[in-house]
Amino acid sequence: MSLSHGQKSNHVAELDAVVIGAGFSGLYTLHRLREMGYKTRVIEAGNGVGGTWYWNRYPGARCDIESIYYNYTFSDEILNEWTWSSRYAPQPEILQYANFVADKLDLRRDIQFNTKVVSAHYNEDHNRWDIETDDGVKLSAKHLIAAVGCLSVSNVPNFKGIENFEGEWYHTGRWPHEEVSFKGKRVGVIGTGSSGIQAIPVIAEEAEHLTVFQRTPQYSIPARNEALDPEYVKQIRANYSEIRKKMRESAHGVPFGPRERSALDDPPEVRQKLFEEAWEKGGLFSLSYNYNDLGLNEEANKTAADFVRSKIREIVKDPETADKLMPTYYIGTKRQIIDTNYYETYNRDNVSLIDIKKAPIEEITAKGIRTADKEYELDAIVFATGFDAMTGPLFKIDLRGRGGVSLKEKWAGGANLRTYLGISTAGFPNFFMITGPESPSVLSNMMVSIEQHVEWITDCIDYLHKNNQASIEANPDAEATWSKHVRDVAEVTLAVKTDSWYMGANIEGKPRGFMAYLGGVGTYRQKCTEVQEKGYEGFTLLSTSNTAK
Repeated sequence: MSLSHGQKSNHVAELDAVVIGAGFSGLYTLHRLREMGYKTRVIEAGNGVGGTWYWNRYPGARCDIESIYYNYTFSDEILNEWTWSSRYAPQPEILQYANFVADKLDLRRDIQFNTKVVSAHYNEDHNRWDIETDDGVKLSAKHLIAAVGCLSVSNVPNFKGIENFEGEWYHTGRWPHEEVSFKGKRVGVIGTGSSGIQAIPVIAEEAEHLTVFQRTPQYSIPARNEALDPEYVKQIRANYSEIRKKMRESAHGVPFGPRERSALDDPPEVRQKLFEEAWEKGGLFSLSYNYNDLGLNEEANKTAADFVRSKIREIVKDPETADKLMPTYYIGTKRQIIDTNYYETYNRDNVSLIDIKKAPIEEITAKGIRTADKEYELDAIVFATGFDAMTGPLFKIDLRGRGGVSLKEKWAGGANLRTYLGISTAGFPNFFMITGPESPSVLSNMMVSIEQHVEWITDCIDYLHKNNQASIEANPDAEATWSKHVRDVAEVTLAVKTDSWYMGANIEGKPRGFMAYLGGVGTYRQKCTEVQEKGYEGFTLLSTSNTAK
């Protein structure tokens, strides 16, 4: 049985490792460490496993990586026992998969649900982490592993008057577990990022009227979701060893990549044909993988951006609405979005689009939303306003390393965000981040990045134990070199020229800086492996004999 919130004892539990979060990162970490013989406990805020797929239950929620690649790959048995229903799996099915794995590996008995870690302070006298939960339970662990996810702290804008709204309001990232009905209601959706674009067509089908409040129009590509052909699944399973290898060596964690060709090498008619084929095929990489320079060259990028804009004009019947939906940033420099009937939804009689860049929201009133132009009466509001990405989940915990310095203090200011490999940070011994800032993380198939990080971290912990090492800590010089490399790679791309949540631009007062590694999953894996093979180059290891008091 799993442990429950409020279960206290008079002594401090001594553990080899505490893992924060029971999403896909936490589950695999627990499995690996337990198989190695380490006493491990996972602390989870929710009352079930699944992480982002536990919390994000909004209408239309789906993965944007093809489901056949969005698996754990460490177990052929799990791969062969689970079959996805469609090309892009819906949230309930992904959550079901997480529960299937947790049951299959008997993980719940070492997960403490309905509990939040409020503080974790490094104890320099004992080379251990002193951890406290929100019910006052204290734990001591040699290793602390943050499996908190990159997109787990919801960003609810502090709109004036929100407390006066007489209707119901929801955030896509913290959706109720019970069914929400919009039938016969006037609904407002604020935000047209990935979650908004997934939710809007579904809500529109049910609501009496839907008003979409858009600040920044987005490029979105059709998902072309469909049921998976059993014969296709059979072929994939038969070749998964080769597929796994390609995923791990690729740029984004999928077993294919861009054509080695510039968009400017092809005449317009050839380019148009390729883009049309990509649009009909659908999917996250269908358009961008036609050429290798869409993220690097402004002129090349414009060819793809112009194509998508032409598709919006083609689909949306009202020219004024189509104009409002025209994105102007470099395509691919915000999170690329895929959809089902998003643009088509604006052809419905019961859908209105409001440009809040032109007429900003001034306040939430008792009856709805008031912009600079007028008040819109609503029965329900949906905030599809995203997350405090990457650093936000870590800052929710009072994390303190050597000398009592908090992680938030260390990373204050965009220039001060620095890690070594996105796994570790100087001044915080035996603290590991899974898919942390400055790793490929959100730019990749998260399952591939999660497995790589979990395997690296758990192998490291095992190495320390077998070699009588008390602690491992990133060297400041190695950290500075890695962070500079991450920034240098980003600077040669168009990504840094767009305000996005990758840059922290969606959070008021958050320092600007590209927070993920754009060098690719394969390149990154190679670098991590080299560090490991060189005896953890760039880290300081402290032997057990040197820590005796």
